[in-house]
Amino acid sequence: MAIYIALLRGINVGGKNMIKMAELKKMCEALGLNRVQTYIQSGNVLFESTEEESTLRKIIENEIEAVFGFSVNVIIRTSEELKKIVADNPFSEEEVAAAEASSVGECLYVSLLQEEPSSEGIEKLRVYQSDNEEFRINGREVFLLFGHSVRNSKLANNLHKLNVPATVRNWKTINKLVTLASAMEESR
Repeated sequence: MAIYIALLRGINVGGKNMIKMAELKKMCEALGLNRVQTYIQSGNVLFESTEEESTLRKIIENEIEAVFGFSVNVIIRTSEELKKIVADNPFSEEEVAAAEASSVGECLYVSLLQEEPSSEGIEKLRVYQSDNEEFRINGREVFLLFGHSVRNSKLANNLHKLNVPATVRNWKTINKLVTLASAMEESR
């Protein structure tokens, strides 16, 4: 069985698309997913399954709509893929430290995409890159570095130009999910 992390897009934001994590966990367990656990209210679910990513995504998306009455995009990664995201961070320690020194709040984020973006989508996004807002793409991940803040960021607000379903997590959350997934692996 593989350990997966399902990342839900746009739940529990501004009082919309509200899902309690206990209810989400219960729903996932009812789907037959094993060792289900959630992490923070933004919709991160760790579990074990023998199913393929695309099958799991469809099942979870359909069940959320049936149980909670609204649709959300679900992005799925294996624990190994999340570890690779952390290992492959394209921004140097110096670049991150410089952004942290001037940023209000978190400065490093990852947009996790359902599929790799097209070159046309990347070019549309490149227009919004600046000295204070940079991105680098590695496969299905867009690494984002903000020198000021993600709030009101033109780059962050235009990620949809990639025309690929996605969800964004800050670097601390990505690392915490790796830690939780590693603990699941160790406790097998």
